[in-house]
Amino acid sequence: MPASQPPSTARIALWVALALTGFAANSLLCRLALAPRGAAPAIDPTTFTALRVAAGALVLVLLTGAARARARGGLRGASALLLYALGFSLAYARIGAAVGALVLFAAVQATMLGAAIVGGARPGLWTWFGLTAALSGIAWLVAPGLGAPDPLGALLMAGAGAAWGAYSLLGRQSEGDPLGATAGNFLRAAPPALLAVLAAFFLFGQTPALDAYGAALALCSGALASGLGYAIWYTALPHLDATRAGIVQLLVPVLAAAAAVPLLGEPLTPRLLGAGAIVIGGVAAALLAEARPR
Repeated sequence: MPASQPPSTARIALWVALALTGFAANSLLCRLALAPRGAAPAIDPTTFTALRVAAGALVLVLLTGAARARARGGLRGASALLLYALGFSLAYARIGAAVGALVLFAAVQATMLGAAIVGGARPGLWTWFGLTAALSGIAWLVAPGLGAPDPLGALLMAGAGAAWGAYSLLGRQSEGDPLGATAGNFLRAAPPALLAVLAAFFLFGQTPALDAYGAALALCSGALASGLGYAIWYTALPHLDATRAGIVQLLVPVLAAAAAVPLLGEPLTPRLLGAGAIVIGGVAAALLAEARPR
């Protein structure tokens, strides 16, 4: 039989666009669900997390098959995934979608570059410059003063980004089946995510909140933006080298910020615009420097 033809550039670009849209939509859906709305919130952060992870697990298992999902992934990946998802939701109860997406993205990239350095990589001058610029942009964004985001919310999102960076590093060890590993990790993370709802109530006194509006947003975040989003991303990923994959993800906070203005009524402050430009430019410089032959 003749070998199958590789996908066209247009098809790969479409896959990437859909995946990045899904990643940005996660920020918008979570913030929309957790933002104050009337007398009571539509959903609380831990319930949002539980529904998101459960819906994502269902979609991914349907796509990969239960046997493949059970055989892939592991405890470390599921733990990192759960820490990311919980930190993500708890942060978005306190900060806006645009700020959150920028802090998340910067923390992910800083974690992965930091792990490479700890692992023995010797970055060049431009890599150090880019990483320093990105971290300086985040420091400016969260520094006290006019327009600064809630500090605890920013810290929670940075922790979520570090957990996602760790999850991405673990994903490199998935033996050529990152989608199967993601399905397995979602499947393993779903039960403890449900237990987190009980823990938040009994240990921390958080009153569970859930209505149809909040549930719908959480399910869309899990099933569509997460489950299908990751499936599409892992379809496109084999056709991108590591540098291109990193650079195209620079568009996620840009998309989230651009959509948060009309959809959520969030302001694009000078601090956010300036810090965002520094962070994205710095990370792009670091990624491009790492891609140069030595």
